[in-house]
Amino acid sequence: MAYYYVASCMFTANFPKTSFMIQNYIKSKSDIKIVRCCIPNYKVEYNTRRISECAVQNEWKQLPVSKVFQPGDTVISVCHNCTNIVEEWRVGTKAISLWEVIDHDPVFPFPDYNGLEVTIQDCWRTRERRSEQEAVRSILRKMNIKFVETKKNHEETDFCGSTLYREQPEEQVSIMHNYCRQYQTEMVVCYCHYCLEGLLQGDVNGQHIANLLFNKNPL
Repeated sequence: MAYYYVASCMFTANFPKTSFMIQNYIKSKSDIKIVRCCIPNYKVEYNTRRISECAVQNEWKQLPVSKVFQPGDTVISVCHNCTNIVEEWRVGTKAISLWEVIDHDPVFPFPDYNGLEVTIQDCWRTRERRSEQEAVRSILRKMNIKFVETKKNHEETDFCGSTLYREQPEEQVSIMHNYCRQYQTEMVVCYCHYCLEGLLQGDVNGQHIANLLFNKNPL
């Protein structure tokens, strides 16, 4: 049995600096190995070009592929696509979120946001992953962030940004604006890069929890 962290092509392309900091954090855990993506050699050159930071690009190209996963292994994921692919393609492999690992880390240096008030936005890809949802909320508390819930949360959430409306490109922005009218706080925190895409399309101050955890000045 082994532990692996999937760096994620999509997450790294969207948040290269944060991804680099997460990888450095994982490297401090001697029992966790880092792999590049959930699919072996998936569009390596294309995904490398999408990463804007040269240092992260170089690190990315050096990471091993995921074909090493075996039954009984545990894969730590920062991307819900990776989570689903690992569990569907790697029979007997368990996938957990990075947030669960951080929440249970007794020495993680949680930043203090001094009672910042936000709304927490769940992703529909986590409807059956209550442990991930609870870990996110626990982390917010540990960062001294007060949060309110959306009307539909946990297993009732139906949001994943505009990914559910890819076939309606001309209506995506309008749909996101209508959805985002429900928020009563200036900031909305999510833990999915697709959800963040939708929040930004809706013209709200969306923040990925990873940036709050690892960037010193994300706001």
